[in-house]
Amino acid sequence: MSSVLATVICVVMLFWGNSDAQLSPTFYASTCPNVSRIVRGVVEQAARNDVRIGAKLIRMHFHDCFVDGCDGSILLVEANGINSEQDELPNLSVEGYGVVDDIKTAVENVCPGIVSCADILALASEILVTLAGGPAWKVPLGRRDSRTANAAGTSDIPGPDETLENLALKFSNKELDSTDLVALSGAHTFGRSQCQFFSQRLDDANPDPTLDTAYLQKLRQACPQGGNPSRLNNLDPTTPDDFDNNYFTNLQNNRGLLHSDQTLFSTSEADTVAVVNRFANSQAAFFDSFAQSMIKMGNLSPLTGRNGEIRADCKRVN
Repeated sequence: MSSVLATVICVVMLFWGNSDAQLSPTFYASTCPNVSRIVRGVVEQAARNDVRIGAKLIRMHFHDCFVDGCDGSILLVEANGINSEQDELPNLSVEGYGVVDDIKTAVENVCPGIVSCADILALASEILVTLAGGPAWKVPLGRRDSRTANAAGTSDIPGPDETLENLALKFSNKELDSTDLVALSGAHTFGRSQCQFFSQRLDDANPDPTLDTAYLQKLRQACPQGGNPSRLNNLDPTTPDDFDNNYFTNLQNNRGLLHSDQTLFSTSEADTVAVVNRFANSQAAFFDSFAQSMIKMGNLSPLTGRNGEIRADCKRVN
């Protein structure tokens, strides 16, 4: 009898442990039921002041998730025992931290010590995509915040000049497939990029052959040699502030701004080409896959249960 009881207890404990690791869209239903409304209020105001804030925060969320999972580690500033990820090359151009602080303040005023900074990033990303005309999805919640940063781990973040082979490897290392790669790259349907991230494609002697010639000339005028490397250019030259599928038709026309964009379509016999064509032909297909891929990315190694903490200030551990 005692052995049976022990077995039952073990099964219950195993179930309890596994349930702790599950994220759920209703995680705050009883502890902070208005969290989405609070986040929306702050980001709607931010979007009125900065048309780029959606692209900024979804990029921040992406960079956070690719380093040890979606744990808010990108938000930690340099401190004793914290080697900030913000100071590493992939994150030097990441912006929007002040808006995250504003959201956290608003949430703390209503639900102190309840909602993690990692969940705030995930919620804000979804809301801002919908505000720009993109898809909505139910954001799984329940992440906790890390107590550490991993500056060295920022090497896992895909870069703007990566080959398709390297991009695919970095995604597969996170258990994300080619469809996820193409769908998540579709976030470049809005936002801007600095000249320094694609200027090597404009070289007078050896320009990138996958660039449309008219687009090449336009970019050379926008980013002349010796010009301002931080000058911003639309990632999508057609509808730069709308979340739509024009990013993929741009790739079909050799008008992807970054090498990491165009290589999805221009690499011969790559499995990403068919995905680009499918999304170019159907915005609904893109929206559906994007939502699914955002959920998959958001599920990367979350801290749950008693792991990590709920930071009072997103910039610092408690």
